[in-house]
Amino acid sequence: MASLSLGAMRTLSERERRALRIAAPFAAILFILAVVLPLDRSVARLHRQVRRRQTDLAWMRQVAPELAAAAPVQASSTPLIVLVDQSARQAGLGPALSGSTPNGDNSLSVSLRQAPFDILVGWLAHLHRRYGVRVVSASISRSERPGEVDASLVLGTD
Repeated sequence: MASLSLGAMRTLSERERRALRIAAPFAAILFILAVVLPLDRSVARLHRQVRRRQTDLAWMRQVAPELAAAAPVQASSTPLIVLVDQSARQAGLGPALSGSTPNGDNSLSVSLRQAPFDILVGWLAHLHRRYGVRVVSASISRSERPGEVDASLVLGTD
């Protein structure tokens, strides 16, 4: 009713004004139920996710030195291209792995499409921690789906 001007209200019949007075609260309730409440629930869910991830991050930072000391780098006789391919598939990145090309100087160019970001970061940390594979360069951009990225990496060993 607030959006109608007084002049517009005067042109309505008494029956139309009464219907408008009855329908307006229902429209407001419907708006609250259909738009406001779902948005509020989504925001609350996202806040819980952020808090959980902040807690996880704090825990990871706390145990990182201990884990680094407990898991020394293992030299591998496996060629880098095979090591990267096998470990990516084991980490669940097989479908995202779109190509890898040896560079000849103990490095490998790797392309991933629509890779889950969290899994990608964990995989790179695993490669570094376990095999001493380092990220020489990286280009990472958002993918079409939330939480996923497209990445072009150059991985290398010393």
